[in-house]
Amino acid sequence: MSRPHPPTVLTVAGSDSGGGAGIQADLKTMLALGTHGMSVLTAVTAQNSLGVQGAWELPVEAVRAQYRSVVDDIGVQAVKTGMLSSAELVETVAELIGATDAPAVIDPVGVSKHGDALLAASALDSVRTKLLPVATVATPNLDEVAQITGIRVESEDGLRRAAAAVLEFGPRWVLIKGGHLPGDAVDLLTDGTEEHWLRAPRHDNRHTHGTGCTLASAIACGLAKGHTVPEAVTAAKEYVTGAIAAGFALGGGIGPVDHGWALGRDASGA
Repeated sequence: MSRPHPPTVLTVAGSDSGGGAGIQADLKTMLALGTHGMSVLTAVTAQNSLGVQGAWELPVEAVRAQYRSVVDDIGVQAVKTGMLSSAELVETVAELIGATDAPAVIDPVGVSKHGDALLAASALDSVRTKLLPVATVATPNLDEVAQITGIRVESEDGLRRAAAAVLEFGPRWVLIKGGHLPGDAVDLLTDGTEEHWLRAPRHDNRHTHGTGCTLASAIACGLAKGHTVPEAVTAAKEYVTGAIAAGFALGGGIGPVDHGWALGRDASGA
């Protein structure tokens, strides 16, 4: 008899040729956390530790075919989204997720770690009106909060106002990531009623490429295992904090977090 398969998690995102973020980060996270990762590729990027040198969006029909191929045969227990560069892609993926009976973690990716735009300005309204309403959890960072709501958070006190503004677009929960603020890394998870403040020490490590993708994927893994949203987010925060602490230099710029840190190895492979 074959043994039961691990929980299945689907990432709908772009490829990072440098391996630190995007689909590559998602699948590494899913493996590290004991789930079976599957992918729908939305774009191909030429990307390394210095930035994004080029990006090519896949046709909508290719994205739809990948999604249907996986969901109709294998099924999914959680979905995670990343880079959806155009309004047409955003709307297509939102429609697909809305018709899928699985929790969805929406990472509204707007810019890369290096400041490269990964979402067309014309797609922002589709993110607000189509994608966020199908989210079980939305995970914007402060730059993305500003893009979506116009609210600029300058201190921890502003996280609650930012969360309320994002919740108005319809996600069940929102995790406002305060990593760009000074001091401890503080995030706010709320559904508008419950509040969970998640704190972690800030590690003095510049090699943090892929942090947002990794966090959203880790949350999806927890949801696929049947955890509540607060449980899944708390565990994901612990995992990504360890990955940041173990981040390593790669190339001449910002290196990646270490997705394998919890597997008991270091960056040298020992």
